[in-house]
Amino acid sequence: MSNTIIGHNLLSELKREAQKKRLAGENFFADKIVNDIFANAEDIVRKNVVRKDKQINWSQKADNVLTSKITGYPIMLLTLGVILWITISGANVPSAILADVLFRFQDVLTGIFMYLGAPDWLHGVLILGSYRSLAWVVSVMLPPMAIFFPLFTLLEDLGYLPRVSFNLDHIFKKARACGKQSLTMCMGFGCNAAGVISCRIIDSPRERLIAILTNNFVPCNGRFPILIAIGMIFGAGALASHLQSAAVAGIITGMILIGIAVTFIVSWALSRTLLKGETSSMVLELPPYRRPKILAVLYRSFIDRTIFVLRRAVLVALPAGAITWLVSNVYVGEMSILAHTANFLDPVALAIGLDGFILLAFILGLPANEIVFPILIMSYLSSGYMIELDSLADLQILLVSNGWTWLTALCTMLFCVLHWPCATTLLTALKETGSKKWSFLAFLIPTGMAFLVCFIVAQSARLLGLAP
Repeated sequence: MSNTIIGHNLLSELKREAQKKRLAGENFFADKIVNDIFANAEDIVRKNVVRKDKQINWSQKADNVLTSKITGYPIMLLTLGVILWITISGANVPSAILADVLFRFQDVLTGIFMYLGAPDWLHGVLILGSYRSLAWVVSVMLPPMAIFFPLFTLLEDLGYLPRVSFNLDHIFKKARACGKQSLTMCMGFGCNAAGVISCRIIDSPRERLIAILTNNFVPCNGRFPILIAIGMIFGAGALASHLQSAAVAGIITGMILIGIAVTFIVSWALSRTLLKGETSSMVLELPPYRRPKILAVLYRSFIDRTIFVLRRAVLVALPAGAITWLVSNVYVGEMSILAHTANFLDPVALAIGLDGFILLAFILGLPANEIVFPILIMSYLSSGYMIELDSLADLQILLVSNGWTWLTALCTMLFCVLHWPCATTLLTALKETGSKKWSFLAFLIPTGMAFLVCFIVAQSARLLGLAP
């Protein structure tokens, strides 16, 4: 009889506690069951397993540091910063070499067109438009991806990424999302399309949709060149050369943290409006640390990720280059269609701290983020085709002469991090969700957030007299 009373009291206590937890948005019973299973397993091991030596459990020691609430987050940020620094520092030289090779081949193609007597418009569309866009995408994307993806895969092979997911799980739970979303965000650093595909690891359809709709807030590989160039000119340009890469890595890390914060905010809002529901428990058994298999890491990073992402980017960059050349070289009156459109967008762009040419460059860069900056330079110089200046000093002179201030630089970086996904990511979202509605929201939500954040920043700076 007493056991029945005790059991009834315990059940009542569990129900009361579960009700409190449910109000807080936590799946209490599932967590309780999992915790009890592992607690009992640890208790059995402790009572029945006898160690003949005093060997230190290095795996447990490492987990105590890497998953600690005190040291876990700083280590994650430091790891991210180091990876960005290696990617930025290591990609500069190969990007320059690859661009030089590809643009020299453009000269060969131009010679062939001239020999055949091809019309100027055909040379413009195919070579100065499509091929030049292709050359930019390949030279800008390939070297950073060839560095970033192996590093990412290496962390995955070592067993560190599940620890990242474990650390962030309780924050995602507060947003009623899944801790596995942190892994999909990590994939988004390389390519948001790949990040959307990786959302398949999330079992709950509701939480999978939240992850797909918010993956774009993690800046992909194609947006890094914009962030690096602006960060170098307006953030680290005054520092000594040996400090610039680290300073830019710090600036980009700050932008990434802003994107992650927006991810949590939007996930929280979606889970209480369009995608209401209970949070599913993430049962994650941390894998043991293991020595990475270098050949497998290289194969997965280059074949499964780098080449896959690059192929998709190339397919959308080719028509984008042709369209960009056309709007730059077809004139209405004394101005090109591109200039007319930029003037039309100017009032809206100024309200969010940009100008019409910057906003138009992002619009024309919808097929691939890598071509945004070349389009902007082309627009400022009225050159009619995408070009790059020889040095950052030349680029700084060009931007400042076109009215850029620290506020323009900040708002451009914020807009770059938060704005709509590229065409490849949108098509991937359509394929993964099977719904035009959710694909449209994947475009609308980041667009709205980008305009809102930049508007608040720009107007606040002007009201405080910090910018004209």
